[in-house]
Amino acid sequence: MAFVIPRLQQAGPAVFWRKVTKRFLLIFGIGLFLNWSPFIKWQDGELVFKHWVDPNNPESGIRILGVLQRIAIAYFFASIIAFFAKPRMAFYICTIILLAYWAILYIANPADPYSMEGFVGTGMDRVLLGIAHIYKGEGVPFDPEGLLSTLPAIVQVVFGYFAGQYIQQKGKNYEMLANLLVAGVIMSLAGLMWGTSFPINKKIWTSSYVLYTTGLGLLTIGVMIYLIEFRQVRGWWSSFFDAFGKNPLFIFVLSGFLPRVVGLFRWQDGLNEKGEPMYTNAFSWFYEHICDPVSADPRNGSLLYAVLMITFYWLLAWWLDRKKIYIKV
Repeated sequence: MAFVIPRLQQAGPAVFWRKVTKRFLLIFGIGLFLNWSPFIKWQDGELVFKHWVDPNNPESGIRILGVLQRIAIAYFFASIIAFFAKPRMAFYICTIILLAYWAILYIANPADPYSMEGFVGTGMDRVLLGIAHIYKGEGVPFDPEGLLSTLPAIVQVVFGYFAGQYIQQKGKNYEMLANLLVAGVIMSLAGLMWGTSFPINKKIWTSSYVLYTTGLGLLTIGVMIYLIEFRQVRGWWSSFFDAFGKNPLFIFVLSGFLPRVVGLFRWQDGLNEKGEPMYTNAFSWFYEHICDPVSADPRNGSLLYAVLMITFYWLLAWWLDRKKIYIKV
């Protein structure tokens, strides 16, 4: 945004709306595609189509929201704030959103505002999206990328825009670096302090979480700028992150899409206690027979599997970079 918004401000509102809306729809659509893919699933020993709402279970269906959908929504509204509001007004808007979010949660349910069931956004998602289209991996219908909790996420995108603009305008100098690090410390401490009354909670993306993680982000960026730009400390470690940074969206989507497709190609792997067949696929077999046996502690096998998967996707990202293939929206 820090690079795009100034150019769009010069181009005018018509170009702004066209480009931002197009990007919003593309990212949201890719996220919805990822949730629905690969459009078929195993059910009672046969492949069936994944319906928008399961005809056999009205409370089961395709999840509407997700990580990419939240990014799309937050990007869209943050872009509007950055484009039409001057920096001071944008800061005031962000402050109001964070405070209003806190007030909404507490007023709606003073007794239990921060749990998955007590969170007012849970009820909103169930009404507006429908239980069939809400994430159920938490044990209850609760969407960690729900509609209401996207409000503070919008603020976090605006804060990122502020940081990018500041770095661009100040240029590479120690004053910029010092101010960036000081801002990171202040925001992190402010988030921790606010967290004593408004708990730092990623699941519902609390305002204190926004301040705390934004502060940590500023500190991380500051340290990276110091090491790479000021001290010229570069090598294999920085190149490792370069490869992922060139095609981040494609790698993210592939890491979600590929296991689902691979999961369709399964084979029988023994029987359960009831004598029913159990099935496995390439990824599951690799974990169970290669990674898990390396240690009696299952955490070590899980860590090995994660490292190998990251290495696999990094090699793909590295190959795409070598071929100058960059997939963007």
